[in-house]
Order: sequence, then structure tokens, then C-alpha cells
Amino acid sequence: MPTPLTRRDLLAGAAALAAPQAQAADASRPNVLYLLADDLGWHDVGYHGSEILTPNIDKLAATSLELNRFYSCPVCSPARASLLTGRSPVRYGMIYSVMRPWDTWGIPQEERVMSEAFRDAGYQTWMVGKWHLGHWNAKLTPNARGFDHYYGHVNGDIDYFKHVREEGLDWQRNGKSVVEEGYSTDLFAAEAVRLIEGRDRQRPFFFYLPFNAPHQPLMAPQPLIDAYSQIKDPKRRTYAAMVTALDTAIGKVLAALERTGAAQNTIVIFHSDNGAQTLQGGMNIPLRAGKSTTFEGGIRVPALLHYPGVLPAGVRSQQVASVLDMFPTLAAAAGIAPKNDQPFDGRNIWEILKRAGGAAEPREDLLFAVGERGYWRHAIIRREWKLVTEQNQQSNELKNYLFHIEEDPFEEKNLAEAQPQLVRDLTVRIDEFRKLHPEGDIPVSSKRPPGFVPPRRWSDTAIV
Repeated sequence: MPTPLTRRDLLAGAAALAAPQAQAADASRPNVLYLLADDLGWHDVGYHGSEILTPNIDKLAATSLELNRFYSCPVCSPARASLLTGRSPVRYGMIYSVMRPWDTWGIPQEERVMSEAFRDAGYQTWMVGKWHLGHWNAKLTPNARGFDHYYGHVNGDIDYFKHVREEGLDWQRNGKSVVEEGYSTDLFAAEAVRLIEGRDRQRPFFFYLPFNAPHQPLMAPQPLIDAYSQIKDPKRRTYAAMVTALDTAIGKVLAALERTGAAQNTIVIFHSDNGAQTLQGGMNIPLRAGKSTTFEGGIRVPALLHYPGVLPAGVRSQQVASVLDMFPTLAAAAGIAPKNDQPFDGRNIWEILKRAGGAAEPREDLLFAVGERGYWRHAIIRREWKLVTEQNQQSNELKNYLFHIEEDPFEEKNLAEAQPQLVRDLTVRIDEFRKLHPEGDIPVSSKRPPGFVPPRRWSDTAIV
């Protein structure tokens, strides 16, 4: 029986992975490495005071611009759609829910995505990890959406060791199923290292690396779980092990950048897709609530942006930023033209971030929505104010929560009754936002439909 790893062992191994090895950069245009965690809580990184060991993420934070007010979406698929398109998923009917295995929709083809822009600019484009944006139509899968190489799974969650969903194998490389042993987080890291080491050194790369960790099901190698024996809650213990496995994987990828001379010329962005699901071991404290809500714990996530010599290092920016900003901002940072036919909802904040550290600049309204857990939930952030609305899908009962979010970031004092006119004004804006949704039913299909038969191999579902 293997000896359980100690906390000292974990820290020592992570430090070795993160050790820099200075070499020359290999391209004039910057590479882009996009690291996305899945359901990672605000409190679940070491640099936010967590008991969970994340030395590689903490090291990255110490040398990065910390985006302290970075907003994503309440759940997975809308967050991924937002970052890739730069446009709100309300416009193409993907705002309210995650994609289920039986759902046949995805990002519409007329929506240009970030990988297509970088590919057309001559970049090598790779994706390793969780897709969750369309799998029944081959035209909606990663290889058809600008990625030269894809390795991972198309559903929202899978067994971390068996790589199955709904009894079917969901593990592929470029559209062909592969049967492999290993923990998915480790396998993603290994594939990422191979791509970085084997790349064409004459061309820059755009690398989208969305991990499925620490999303449920709660599964981790037993030695990592044993290393957190001081955590009494079994869910929290396994969740912590999953986060440390994620951190180790990120350390391996960053070490590969250093080892191959790419680190100095690579823009690295790291954030979570949404807040933690608190019933699955995650923590968002001191933020309110969590995943599937539009309170801060559901939409405000840990986020870092790293570009040596260009962005401030070790600085905490208070600039309000959104996952919608990432496509126009990274395109500007890389000096490429997005060439999208439809206007962004996000904005290019690259120049603002380069001079971060001063006062934050005002921005347009940010709107959020989710239709899960029996409620329609919406929110709007307008400068110093935030309105959250919750509508019971059965009784139609509506609750309003108004916060002075600059003074009350933990959403403890509801000012809705004291500011009725402001509530009305912000509600009008939310109603305008809701009307952007295409006509037809809103797809919220959390229950497996009668007669649904999962495929033996999910890669075979992509109809050409």
C-alpha cells in the first residue's frame, strides 16, 4: 500500500514543478494560455486564505495581476460560451442552463469564437479539457470551432477515472474515442505538456485548457485525500484533494512553458467558470451564496492575468471585469483582429489592465441570469449598485435584493425597500435584457428524458 503524501510532500513537489528555467522566447507574437477551473470557490485558493494547498496558483498570483472583481456566469455552459464569443449567451439562447447529455444545441455557427480568430491569425490552436458547448452535431464540436487539436470530454461531468458519462465513454482525441487509464486532471496536464513541448516554435499558440476539476463527482487519488485528514467533512476533504490535484497539474503546464522558453512571451489567464457548489465541498466565503445564484458567491470568481514585463505583477486590480471581456481583450493583447460580424457585449480592457493599480474605471451594466433550482434568477451591476431578482418558477413570487456593492461586497444589507425607484429602473433594464433571448422555449432540461439511450462512445454522437 502506498505511503500517504504529507502536506510537506505536496508543497515540496509543487515548488519543484514551479522552479523557473530561463530560456529565450520562441515567437514575437505572444502565446495565450487560458486556464479555466470548474466550480472553484472564492475561498478555495491559498492566496485567499484557504486551508487547501495551491502553491502553484499562489506563485502565479504573486507574479500576476489579480482581477479582484472579475465576474463570470452562475453555471458552466454559459460561462464557456461567454468567454469564447465575447457575447452574452442570452442572445443565442444559452444563458439560463447548462447543457445536459441529451441536449442537441450549442454555440450557433454564426457566433464567431476566440479560437477561430486566433487560428485565422496564424496561431496554433489547441483545446484540452471539458467542452460542454455542443456534442450532437459535429459542426458544434471543438475541431469545427477553430481548434486544430482537441483532447477531452464533451459533457459537463464525467467519472474522473473511468471517463464515462451516462454509462458511455466520454474521452476523445480529435473526434475519436480513446481508452486510457488515469485521473482526468493528470491526463489533461500530460497532454498539455506534450503539446507545449512538441509545438512549432516558429508559430505562436492559443491554448484553451478548461479543467473539469473540482466539479462533481467528488473523486481524487486516495493519497491526496489522505493528506487532508485534518478536514473532517468528507466532501470538503475530497474537494480539497481535487483542488490540489488541479494546482499540481497547472504547475506542470507552467513548468513546461519555462522549460521550453515560452514563459516570458505567454499571456496566462486563470479563473473559475463560476462559484463553488457549496453542497459539494466548495466555499465562497466571505461572498454570499454560490453556484446557480446571481449573488456574488455564484458569479465573482478568483481570477489572474499574467504577462511578464507588460502587466503589473503582484497587484490587485479593483477594475470590474467580465468573462465577456476576454475575447476582445486577449485579441488586443495579441495584436490580432477578431473579425467578428456581430458586436461584442464585452469590452477591450487591455490598456486599462496595463495601468492597473489606480482607480477603477466605470463600465457598462453587467447582467446575469440562471434558470435552475426552481427559480429564475437575474442580476444587474450598475456602477456602485447591484440588483438581484429571484422569481419562483411555480408561484411566480418575486423577491428583490438591492445592494450598494461597493460598500457592501458581501451583500448583507438589502436596500430594496429604501430605494424603490432605483429598483424599478434596474428592473426595466433586466426586462430589456430578457427580451434579447430568442423566441421559443428556454431549454432547462435537468431530468433525463424517458427513452433516452446514452451512446457507448460519446464521440460517435457527433452527426456530420
